[in-house]
Amino acid sequence: MNAESQAATLDFLTSPHVHGVSAGDIVTIHTHISIIVLAGARAYKLKRAVRFPYIDLSTAARRLAACLRELELNRRTAPELYLAVRRIMRDGDGNLAFDGCGEMIDAVVEMRRFPDDALLESVVQRGMLTAALAERAAGVIAGFHDRARIVRGVDTPSALAEVLAVTQKLLIGAGALPGGKIEALCAGLRSELKKQAPLLARRAAAGKVRHCHGDLHLRNICVIDGAPVLFDCLEFDDALATIDVLYDLAFLIMDLWSRGFPGYANLALNRYLDVSDDEGGMVLMPLFMALRAAIRAHVLAAQAAESAGGTRESLSAEALGYLDTGLSCLERRRGRLVAIGGLSGSGKSSLAAAIAHALGPAPGARVLSSDRIRKRLCGVPAESKLPEGAYRPDLSEQVYAEQAARAEHLARDGCAVIADAVFEREDCRERIEQCAARAMVPFSGFWLEAPSAQLFARVSQRTNDPSDANERIVRTQLDRQRDVKRWTHIDAGGPAEDTAASVLHLLGG
Repeated sequence: MNAESQAATLDFLTSPHVHGVSAGDIVTIHTHISIIVLAGARAYKLKRAVRFPYIDLSTAARRLAACLRELELNRRTAPELYLAVRRIMRDGDGNLAFDGCGEMIDAVVEMRRFPDDALLESVVQRGMLTAALAERAAGVIAGFHDRARIVRGVDTPSALAEVLAVTQKLLIGAGALPGGKIEALCAGLRSELKKQAPLLARRAAAGKVRHCHGDLHLRNICVIDGAPVLFDCLEFDDALATIDVLYDLAFLIMDLWSRGFPGYANLALNRYLDVSDDEGGMVLMPLFMALRAAIRAHVLAAQAAESAGGTRESLSAEALGYLDTGLSCLERRRGRLVAIGGLSGSGKSSLAAAIAHALGPAPGARVLSSDRIRKRLCGVPAESKLPEGAYRPDLSEQVYAEQAARAEHLARDGCAVIADAVFEREDCRERIEQCAARAMVPFSGFWLEAPSAQLFARVSQRTNDPSDANERIVRTQLDRQRDVKRWTHIDAGGPAEDTAASVLHLLGG
């Protein structure tokens, strides 16, 4: 069955009288395997009559099954958007109708329409993405993964090798991208996949393989009333969506990285790891991001092959950009351990967030915040306030010990790590330094300094912040402050971006 056989279906779906709207209120969008008809307050998603190596939608029965599955799976994350599956029927007189009598010739998913500018891609393109929104998206994804069904017995290395083989074949077949770059990227992916196979297998055994979304790029997340909503999951092949949870997350991280927002990519990953406690898989992110980039490149290259003129050139350029992203994600960058200390209000967490994306392998450093570790140990959300008893010496010792142990483990894996804490005690500073020595990675310690009046002002202005520090705590810290040796002292009294630039210069970034 070919696309021409859906002409009657498309005529029906784009007829104004069917929806009770004017012709100007109907918009048609073509994607690789779907046609979306926007009509008034509704959107109708039609599966194209296509057959690819990874999906067969060549019959009406197959398309109906795909629609039913799409409705079921997407209601896990977006029940407010996915309304029903509508069958398109043809009666004896040849007239088409939704859910009528006669022969079923096609089916569509009926969705509640949302504004075009609600797509996270549009938010990013308009420069409206914020740190808070990136964090909320990461939290939504982490919550979804926590609820997702665990699938046992999956051979993740073999499954990813098969995905890579199909992707390489499709990239070459599209004929729109340089063969040399395709081969370089796929060879790098095969090498990294072989290297990480044992960890992938251990994660599968530990329940990290689940029935995920499968297609979490920026066009498949929308923002409704300020809340990120995941939609349009991969529904046509459960095996392709039964994946490591970090591989699922990697599509969003890669997309932000590729579009020139590495800071938000790193922030989203860090917040996901804060919520999910899954940082043991962080070393896999370059592999996962590069493979996601290759997949995105082949989809865009296939769309380019079906287009003409300026559209073809634009899609080809975008596909090439994703190839380059994949190659950059696989570049060898050495792990390192950076410690940022200073009194409360000196700007430690702001500095860590500002420089993390520039350190180590993509998408940058894991930020281990003592404030967030303390909140997790106490079993409360990061922004919740703790009583004074939560800052007793024995619990503080536990916080610093856990931070050091996790930093050392990540550094041994080859990741970059930023340890963010006050570090006013010399023994705490020595402990984090020794972690780097044992992991055999470079260490850099920075001590931030700012005028006391500025410290007081900064802590008094905080809202919804993981730190519980107030003016009284700052005053206590000032009274017991001792000279900090060996670490590089940084004037952090100016704009945060100036402090970040100074530290990155010292780090060689």
